[in-house]
Amino acid sequence: MFTGIVELMGTVVALVAGEDGASDARLQVRGPLVTSDARLGDSIAVSGVCLTVCELPGDGTFVADVMPETLRSSALGDLAEGDAVNLERALAVGGRYGGHVVQGHVDGVGVVRSRRPGPRWDDVEIGLDPGLARYVAQKGSITVQGVSLTVTHVGDDVFGVSLIPTTLQVTTLGVLAPGSRVNLEVDVLAKYTERLLATTGVTR
Repeated sequence: MFTGIVELMGTVVALVAGEDGASDARLQVRGPLVTSDARLGDSIAVSGVCLTVCELPGDGTFVADVMPETLRSSALGDLAEGDAVNLERALAVGGRYGGHVVQGHVDGVGVVRSRRPGPRWDDVEIGLDPGLARYVAQKGSITVQGVSLTVTHVGDDVFGVSLIPTTLQVTTLGVLAPGSRVNLEVDVLAKYTERLLATTGVTR
């Protein structure tokens, strides 16, 4: 489990497609902080996608296998050597909970529609599938590229966020341009609430 508070921006070393035409991939990322205490089998969120460390070369990088479903449902397949990614280690027991409950299970890919600079912040609008929009609430939480953000407004297929100076400086959201694809994870509490209402026969 994660909190959506990015620890550092890492750099993609390589994204290599699976052998013999397989639709999986292996991703190698440089991130000295998150590898400083990493062990094989640990979870690290890469731009919001929970991945399992399968190799630690010892040079400040880690390697993770990326399954076909992950490539289909996220924007990880868009990555190339040298790209920056947001990195966060799994929350340690007793750690500070600065964001919200983030699983690292991407629900879909959104597209940046617009970006409007403010005096010290940027207002960004992101389009999303209408099927996901029902889980998004004004003043609620959403994860964009692994970053926990507060929703400023929401429509049928779009929502807005405001990016504070710290977010602009220490995450990849600082350079997102209109048209960029981003990983989205809606608030898991909304999904569980919907499921509970459906299974208990409560009508809406």
